[in-house]
Amino acid sequence: MTPILIVGALFIAIAITVFAVGAAWFAPSSGAGLRLRQMLGVEAEAKTSLKEKIQEAMEPAGKLLPPSTKEAGRTRLWLIQAGYREARHVSFYFGLRALTVVVPLLIVLATGLARTQPAALIGAPFLGWMLPRFVLKKKIAARGTNIRLSLPDALDLLVICVEAGLGLDQAMQRVALELKSVHPALCGELELLGLEMRAGVPRAEALKNLSQRCDVDDLRSLAAVLIQTDRFGTSVALALRVQSEALRTERRQRAEEAAAKLTIKMLPVLALFIFPAIFIVTLGPSMLNLIHLFTH
Repeated sequence: MTPILIVGALFIAIAITVFAVGAAWFAPSSGAGLRLRQMLGVEAEAKTSLKEKIQEAMEPAGKLLPPSTKEAGRTRLWLIQAGYREARHVSFYFGLRALTVVVPLLIVLATGLARTQPAALIGAPFLGWMLPRFVLKKKIAARGTNIRLSLPDALDLLVICVEAGLGLDQAMQRVALELKSVHPALCGELELLGLEMRAGVPRAEALKNLSQRCDVDDLRSLAAVLIQTDRFGTSVALALRVQSEALRTERRQRAEEAAAKLTIKMLPVLALFIFPAIFIVTLGPSMLNLIHLFTH
């Protein structure tokens, strides 16, 4: 081997090593980055982001329209399902909702629109009242879709860990550690599940809390299977493998359903955008010739 090839191979090896270490260092949420920081004894710096400062500033606005106890509990559950677990998120939500009600009302009054359009006095605050809830529902749906799509990867790794000899609790924590940088939403829920069980919460109750926090059908069925397995003492690995196969079958059926709906969804697009353009291109010159013929 010539010296040039040796130097080139050495340079490529050093570049790959530096890139891998740098990627692990600047991605602290990944498993490799966490292990690297633990090995070097470096703690991640806690920085207050602009989003957190805005949330703290919005808390006093939540006192303008205080919610009832029932509504506060329901909204708290919705925020948890959207991934916002801290108590300040509830205050931020109600503060944002108060501002979206008061600010449009003030704009309507200041611009004099109330004299010409009296319905705006009711319509603007109503839209402002419904807007935060609409956005929150969209957040819940997006997070549920993210968890549903990431569940097969986590379930496959969970089956491997259980069959390798790990207990179910340790396997879940291992999955949460390894896939945290790829699927942060699901791994965060698994970490919270592990914290609940270490705090003394029974596994069945912790799994029920997991299904309630996520509100995903696939995760709810997985929690039910694990609860039944724990209750009757059957094989966890076999139950997880069967659940993985059922999940893949359901995912394939869901894809086939979406493909079948695609034809119906394309009809309005074809009728409104494609067909008029085709008619203009094909019949336009003939119509111009006919108009020219009859007008002269």
